Amino acid sequence: MNCSISGEVPEEPVVSKKSGLLYEKRLIERHISDFGKCPITGEPLALDDIVSINTGKIVKPRPLQAASIPGMLGMFQNEWDGLMLSNFALEQQLHTARQELSHALYQHDAACRVIARLKKERDEARSLLAQADRQIPMSASVAVTANTPSISNAAEDEELGPGGKRIRAGISAGIIAELTDCNASLSQQRKKRQIPPTVATIDALESYTQISSHPLHKTSKPGIVSLDIHYEKDIIATGGLDTNAVLFDRPSGQILSTLSGHSKKVTSLKFVARGDLFLTASADKTVRVWQESDDGNYNCRHILKDHTAEVQAITVHATNNYFVTASLDSTWCFYELSSGLCLTQVVDASDSNGYTSAAFHPDGLILGTGTSEAVVKIWDVKSQANVARFDGHVGAVTSISFSENGYFLATAAHDGVKLWDLRKLRNFRTFAPYDSDTPTNSVEFDNSGCYLAIAGSDIRVYQVANVKSEWNCIKTIPDLSGTGKATCARFGPDAKYMAVGSMDRNLRIFGLPGEDGPLES
Repeated sequence: MNCSISGEVPEEPVVSKKSGLLYEKRLIERHISDFGKCPITGEPLALDDIVSINTGKIVKPRPLQAASIPGMLGMFQNEWDGLMLSNFALEQQLHTARQELSHALYQHDAACRVIARLKKERDEARSLLAQADRQIPMSASVAVTANTPSISNAAEDEELGPGGKRIRAGISAGIIAELTDCNASLSQQRKKRQIPPTVATIDALESYTQISSHPLHKTSKPGIVSLDIHYEKDIIATGGLDTNAVLFDRPSGQILSTLSGHSKKVTSLKFVARGDLFLTASADKTVRVWQESDDGNYNCRHILKDHTAEVQAITVHATNNYFVTASLDSTWCFYELSSGLCLTQVVDASDSNGYTSAAFHPDGLILGTGTSEAVVKIWDVKSQANVARFDGHVGAVTSISFSENGYFLATAAHDGVKLWDLRKLRNFRTFAPYDSDTPTNSVEFDNSGCYLAIAGSDIRVYQVANVKSEWNCIKTIPDLSGTGKATCARFGPDAKYMAVGSMDRNLRIFGLPGEDGPLES
């Protein structure tokens, strides 16, 4: 007789008083202690309801498989196969559990990053709001009117023409006469121009090394993407990815002012040589005109919102009365500096590429622009007509610079730097100082027209020659930021030093060791 639970001959048989079924004693006792009922009929069952049966000692017969060596080997093989299958199933379950755990950890890390970014944006918004509250005087309505910047916006209270386009005042005959007179005067002076004896020599440039480094921008968003120098005051301005423009006094090594107001990176900035005005352009589609106050701080005088895409470049006319902005919306605007009024907004109907750089010719009647599609355009400012077009670059034209003699134009793009002869409207020399993966970010003639600086993965200085002579590289300055991206480089007065911005937060000054100026700050 066999146990009703295991189906085998019981060693200690017991029988149920209620059902009469036979069980193995240890099995039915455990079942009763766990469930309190018969495993077969489901009726309530207690330990008192089972009766032991006295039997002789039972000798279990040997299985047929264990009666021979081949049979025993077969049993062992079956047990080994079962063990391997069980082990494989456990490994699959472990792998699945590890994948689920890794996914959960990734989601947790991503959530933590999002939370940290949101907290950072919240704190920055609170800071900007607090600065705005401090800048708005609450004493009287007159004071509010006097200190609040005027906003120029094409969508507000403007007369619109056919197709919804804004009607501009245009460049008047009086302004054209002013530009023409300035051109005649500067052209006459340029013919008599001689290189000042105070300009740094080639030997001096070859000895340039880093003499100071200044952390001007935030560590949370490092990167200096624009730079300009006020030659008379020896003040350096930097625009950063942290949305701020910083004015730095080089002789004293002190920050004069930090200008906040833009909501995205400051793509371009320019000093106005005469007066106390300063211009900034940003990826937030706006241009701001700042004016220095009596206490040395700068207040925003105008906020210009005539562009519909990122403003990439600002260039100031030689009269210091007008300036031009160029944008990725495929237009450039000509402004009157004193009023902040956009006199004309020029669109090239034959080309819809956005503008990535712009610069006035030293004489002021020619404007050069670079596009996102590797094209350089030359404009007649008086008629706003495109009078020349230079092709040949690869990638966006990142920087444009006219030589002081008025004959040469240098343009930088992903493939390097090209030099153009404006008299014959042709390319006469090409520099490819970097590999194909490294763009050239900046090109700049010095104020005397003797040297040309190129910025990319390092800074290279060339001696300016003529069309037929070789332009020799006289100095290579490594990028000490560790980022491998020198974004902008400018010569100081008489090329006595070079100011360099990179994708870290530091402004670096290169010059002769022992020159007067601040050390590390």
